Amino acid sequence: MVSLDTYQKIKSDFGHYASWAVWADQGDTPKSNIDDLSVLDPKKNPRLLESLNGEIIFIGLNISRPIENPLGNFHDPRPMATDFKIRYALKDTPYWGGYMTDIIKDFEEKASGKMMKYLKTDPAFEKENVEMLRSEIALLGCSDPLIVAFGKDAEALARTNLGQEVKVCGIPHYANYSSKEKYREQVLDLLGTH
Repeated sequence: MVSLDTYQKIKSDFGHYASWAVWADQGDTPKSNIDDLSVLDPKKNPRLLESLNGEIIFIGLNISRPIENPLGNFHDPRPMATDFKIRYALKDTPYWGGYMTDIIKDFEEKASGKMMKYLKTDPAFEKENVEMLRSEIALLGCSDPLIVAFGKDAEALARTNLGQEVKVCGIPHYANYSSKEKYREQVLDLLGTH
């Protein structure tokens, strides 16, 4: 559970790149309702705060496109987006309600290799972003957080920068070419070991 004060502070301070692992139910298609952010509004979803879990922190590497709405990251309805696979993988699991963010903030880049190459040229930028992530973790008030990293690059950055402080688990990136069913199987298998 997350307090209303913490929720509101997260939304105001980090909402342009953070979100929660909570989605509206799927409708007629696997991608339907993925961008319905009303489920992330405590006034419209009175059970929201009790479903949130700041001890589970999902991290991506960076955004691939601008985030239009607060808490809209990881809730992308575009035809090429695969955020729906996260919803499918986490539905009815203890990981539903986890916090979601990127390790690198406000840096739009679709190719993770280019992002990693840039970080090698600017280690201060990496350090600054890791400090912002630490601020998010501190605000969540985690006592024993688990960072779940989407993809090898996010996992490598998390292990290098935070591995001495928190548990880190890597899972495949949701953009990997696999069915939503196979993705859920892989994610739950990896998370089951932690």
